[in-house]
Amino acid sequence: MKLLHCPDLNSVKEIAQQLQRPASDVSALRSTVEPILADIKAHGDSALKRYTAQFDGITLENLIFEIPTEIVLDASLKMAIDRAYRNIFEFHSAQVKQEPVVETMKGIVCYRKSVAIERVGLYIPGGTAPLFSTVLMLGIPARIAGCSEIVLCTPPNKEGKIHPAIQYAAQKCGIKKIVTLGGTQAIGAMAFGTESVTKVYKIFGPGNPYVTVAKQIIQTEGVAIDMPAGPSEVLIIADGTAHPAFVAADLLAQAEHGVDSQVVLVCTNAQTVNAVFDALKEQILVLPRAHIAAKALENSVTVIANDLNTAIAISNAYAPEHLIIQTNNAANIAEKIINAGSVFIGHFSPESVGDYASGTNHTLPTQGFARAYSGVSVESFTKKITFQQLTEEGLKNIAHTVITMAEAESLYAHAEAVRKRFETGNRE
Repeated sequence: MKLLHCPDLNSVKEIAQQLQRPASDVSALRSTVEPILADIKAHGDSALKRYTAQFDGITLENLIFEIPTEIVLDASLKMAIDRAYRNIFEFHSAQVKQEPVVETMKGIVCYRKSVAIERVGLYIPGGTAPLFSTVLMLGIPARIAGCSEIVLCTPPNKEGKIHPAIQYAAQKCGIKKIVTLGGTQAIGAMAFGTESVTKVYKIFGPGNPYVTVAKQIIQTEGVAIDMPAGPSEVLIIADGTAHPAFVAADLLAQAEHGVDSQVVLVCTNAQTVNAVFDALKEQILVLPRAHIAAKALENSVTVIANDLNTAIAISNAYAPEHLIIQTNNAANIAEKIINAGSVFIGHFSPESVGDYASGTNHTLPTQGFARAYSGVSVESFTKKITFQQLTEEGLKNIAHTVITMAEAESLYAHAEAVRKRFETGNRE
């Protein structure tokens, strides 16, 4: 890991510039993705099957997989998924709240109502591991929100099958069918709709750079997406009380996601940093994905900060997807965080719990988008509609205000829409 020093708050801006994520050139990706999306839009299922054969090496007769009633899955994994489901459901259920009806003036009532997005698409990557946890993270809030149709896409394995853990997690979320598509073709299918795949209004889920670019492109076609996405990332704030083995384990947990994962350690104690480096060398030796983690660590950074206020400032400037605070009085530090996707407070709060089962959502903003975006929630699967109802008295009370403002903007028909209601003979 690259080692930097940040002696004080005056140096934070310079350090933040050195922590910039690697810029990716998407122009080449767009030139590949755009024709595929156009082909899918024009030719539907036939294009989907052709690209699945080309990219996945699988010939599919039927794109839709019906989830069986009985799923063969290890009993302990079933229990783990059940426990995670309950925690995630409980946390997200608490997000459903009725907003108050507000009388802004006598006779004028305004309120806002959450309405579920009717058709949503969930993309679950296959890649090097079946991300059944993401099925829970997206399927649960979609169900709580009340989305009437949930389309789940995930690539099949080399035998053309869907991993049973993905099947089971989908079944827990009330999903009965899986679309066996991955990559760009999955995004195109959900965005445009085909003979087999329902067109959706909003697409959720992580993916490789091709999926990310495809999601960016389909926004121009009027399909919404959850958020901008990039490689997964973690920043750890640590002091002299941090356990080096814990810190190293958390860094590796992030690094094993992929070679482009972003791993940052900001520590106020040089001795702790040295101990973390030693622990990294020891722990990485036993990881099955050691080659991936090692590559990610090569591009990662450790910053030695003079004090915790400087460390907090660095973190807020970086705006990490995941922030782990392994310090004394970690809860106090957490109160000063203004830019982060999800925060893990204290020595016994590893990021892993949020990835799987604590209850919070693991679909989070990356690439510094935590400065302006939130992670996925029940609200992500709804839209807000505002309502207003005026009595005759209410309209009288506000008529002069509206007429004055409308005429000042030279929008005289707006003013007349109010006046007409008070002309003789126009009232009931």
